[in-house]
Amino acid sequence: MDNTHKFNGKAGIYSLYRPDYPDQLIKDIIEEFHLNKNSLIADIGSGTGIFSKKLLKFQLQVVAVEPNEEMRDVAKSELNEYTRFTSINGTAENTTLEANSIDIITVAQAFHWFNQGKFKKECQRILKPGGKVFIVFNNRDIHSDVSKEIISIFKKYCSDFRGFSNGIEEDLDVYNNFFTTDYSYNSYDFPLLYDKSSFIGRHLSASYALKEGDPLYPQFLEEFSNLFDFYQKDGILHLPNVTKSYWGSV
Repeated sequence: MDNTHKFNGKAGIYSLYRPDYPDQLIKDIIEEFHLNKNSLIADIGSGTGIFSKKLLKFQLQVVAVEPNEEMRDVAKSELNEYTRFTSINGTAENTTLEANSIDIITVAQAFHWFNQGKFKKECQRILKPGGKVFIVFNNRDIHSDVSKEIISIFKKYCSDFRGFSNGIEEDLDVYNNFFTTDYSYNSYDFPLLYDKSSFIGRHLSASYALKEGDPLYPQFLEEFSNLFDFYQKDGILHLPNVTKSYWGSV
């Protein structure tokens, strides 16, 4: 299935309201893989460049691979000040990158969109010997009361909703099947803080969220507005979240 157009019309709101990642995560990547200014990282399914930007802030060299033109254009606009950034029109399964050219592959909040078998073969092709794949997800606590209500709203209004990140966050077999050997894992407590506009914007940025013009869009917005009002304290809603990383050989 071609997922290239899933985020058409959402690149701007995605860039504004999708969450960042912990600094410690990047520090751990650098230490674990002994990265330096000459290391080349391929950020696959890079979207609007949120994770790429995080890597660039640590003086790393990044080639961002993204098939969606709108998302790619936002990333280029946001990251044009970084001389160590390159943007490529490509897919996870066909990056167009040279063979044996990449030190580390990163995938942030995008692995569920890939054909994982074909992506694995592409990783094997473009990675240098000994190179690793590093997969990252921001995982909200689906057992918290606020997350349960968010899920309920999405199920009510969004026919394409299959769980956050299509449910992959809870499916460890995916990683067992993808990595050729035992993979490594780490997690970082990273609660997300939202005011009302960013809380609503975050949930409108989902691929399955209703868009303006849908007959049910006003009610959809109202439910998220009411949900924020119920759980906020002093104008801020705390959403429990853990950033999880998985890495290994393919």
